Amino acid sequence: MKTTHTIIGILVSLILGGAMLFVGSQGSLMHDGVALFALCGAIGFILHWAIFLPSFAFQTEHYFDLTGSISYITTVIAAVYLNPDMDLRDLIICAMIVIWAVRLGSFLFWRIKKDGEDKRFKVMKTRFTWFLMTWTLGGLWVLMTMAAGLAAITSDTSSPLGIMAFLGMALWVFGLTIEVMADKQKTRFRKQPENQGRFISTGIWAWSRHPNYFGEITLWAGVALVALPVLSGWQLVTMISPIFVYLLLTRVSGITMLEAIAEKRWGKDPEFIAYRDATPALMLRKPRG
Repeated sequence: MKTTHTIIGILVSLILGGAMLFVGSQGSLMHDGVALFALCGAIGFILHWAIFLPSFAFQTEHYFDLTGSISYITTVIAAVYLNPDMDLRDLIICAMIVIWAVRLGSFLFWRIKKDGEDKRFKVMKTRFTWFLMTWTLGGLWVLMTMAAGLAAITSDTSSPLGIMAFLGMALWVFGLTIEVMADKQKTRFRKQPENQGRFISTGIWAWSRHPNYFGEITLWAGVALVALPVLSGWQLVTMISPIFVYLLLTRVSGITMLEAIAEKRWGKDPEFIAYRDATPALMLRKPRG
């Protein structure tokens, strides 16, 4: 990737992050004259930049996903510590985010330790601006995905739990269950010697080619629904969180990148072609026959 493109990517990430910090701070509690949303929302960027420096020096991507999870957890801890008026809704959102971050972060960290590398980073970790852009995007990812939840946690408004909150919690449980199930099935599949170099098309992977991403998008939609009743005005812009997750996973990094890799490896395999043509890329659908 050209240096000019990576610099533009960094600038765009900072502009989007700054805009989200601004809109999310409307209606936020204040701490020493600064919006609590802005204070907490900046943590993801700071941690990613801090870990980027030694990661580039040692040419390693091993701590990228772990840094993301730690950023979510640290942001929540900071919000809880600095917010004197936490209510039940706030605590539920905090629990949702922390449980997801601990589960996914530990899973991805041990996976890369076992695999030894993440092939997506093979070239980029040797290019300063490209690698920096990726870590900056990591900070943006943290802010944008949890923006609605963080806006609710730091909001100066409170409201009793209602139908929407319970619907959101149910959606979160459903999404997390799908994501965990997909990850466990794929891990088990890869452990079998006879499956080396093959693609998974069984279990929930027969319902979707990327069920883990379906689960991820669904659970963040659940968090947003729990948050919605206490958001108003410019804060409502933070409801873009699940849309951002969807666009990033389906149009930028996730599915787009993995589908290209799959086509390169198995694009001429009749079994893969049949699986690809019969199975949705994202949405769950019961297998035919």
